[in-house]
Amino acid sequence: MDVPEEHRAHAPRVLGFAAVTVSDSRTEETDTGGRAIREAVERAGHRVIAARIVRDEAAAIRAAARELLLLPEVDVLVLTGGTGVAPRDVTLEAVAPLLERPLEGFGELFRMLSYREVGAAAMLSRAAAGVTNGKAVFALPGSPKAVTLALNELILPEAAHLISQARRS
Repeated sequence: MDVPEEHRAHAPRVLGFAAVTVSDSRTEETDTGGRAIREAVERAGHRVIAARIVRDEAAAIRAAARELLLLPEVDVLVLTGGTGVAPRDVTLEAVAPLLERPLEGFGELFRMLSYREVGAAAMLSRAAAGVTNGKAVFALPGSPKAVTLALNELILPEAAHLISQARRS
């Protein structure tokens, strides 16, 4: 068995996820990005512990992230929205100070996969990830297609492995 497979064999089977939709206009009824997170997580056999919609304001985003990361049953926090280059896109600025270990490879891989679907516009995404206090944090674009791509191709296949490594002593 190779090392990544050995690590995966000892990883948790079911993880707790929290979702935050960052938007000035979305409601529970129109939150397609948040719905995409919840559906993909549940389809993969994990649990959705909590979901929130917050305004595209750094203080609100950071407060929601901190609150959810304090929940002991949350292993992974996924934020959708506010990762572009518009002046109101402040998700990255809000969560970056919370990350103990950024995962630069996530953003690079996401943009590579995204390029196949949207072309050069993929470079406008500031999707990012990191680890804090043994928990994973992912900041994704607001598009449900982007959310589904990131979850299905990157996050869900490696989340348990990532968490097991982040919690190693």
